[in-house]
Amino acid sequence: MDLTRRSLAAGALGLAGAVATPFAVTPAFADHRSDLVAAADSSLHQLLNDNAQARFYYRHCRGVLVFPNVLKAGFIFGGETGNGVLFGPHGRTTEGFFNLSGGSWGLQIGGQDFAYALFFMTASALEYLHKSAGFAVGTGPSIVVINAGAGKEANSTTITHDVYAFPYNHKGLMADLTLQGTKITQIHPG
Repeated sequence: MDLTRRSLAAGALGLAGAVATPFAVTPAFADHRSDLVAAADSSLHQLLNDNAQARFYYRHCRGVLVFPNVLKAGFIFGGETGNGVLFGPHGRTTEGFFNLSGGSWGLQIGGQDFAYALFFMTASALEYLHKSAGFAVGTGPSIVVINAGAGKEANSTTITHDVYAFPYNHKGLMADLTLQGTKITQIHPG
């Protein structure tokens, strides 16, 4: 096994181990809240500028949870993690901080850095997020992931789910990403 593969394997295993460990808030996080808010706001505006469907959901949502930098890596075992900001309707207020983490296993190698925006369309979904301080995907509100190549039409009759999630990077929407096995946990800065 060459040095690059060993480095990837070690990094993936380290990430998978970190993802499996409950997220702990550090003083460094508390010091960087404003940086996270700025990164999330910039990332959201990039998505809204590039995608008409995201603009539609944004106009109709009760809140949007933006993870501007999600790192996903794997070598047999994999994981993903990133911190995000919950903005109130139309991005006017910051309503909290959350961590996204998940793990997986199977045939996988490599890594990628991307962003997620989750548009909460119903008051009940947003209330569930607040009351439960997060949730494991599949146990809470219904979520639809909008990947590259998904249907482009969105209107008031097509809003049938609680949450619409957009995975994207600087090139636009990404393909073949899911939130299966992902947990969203509220971060209580100290």
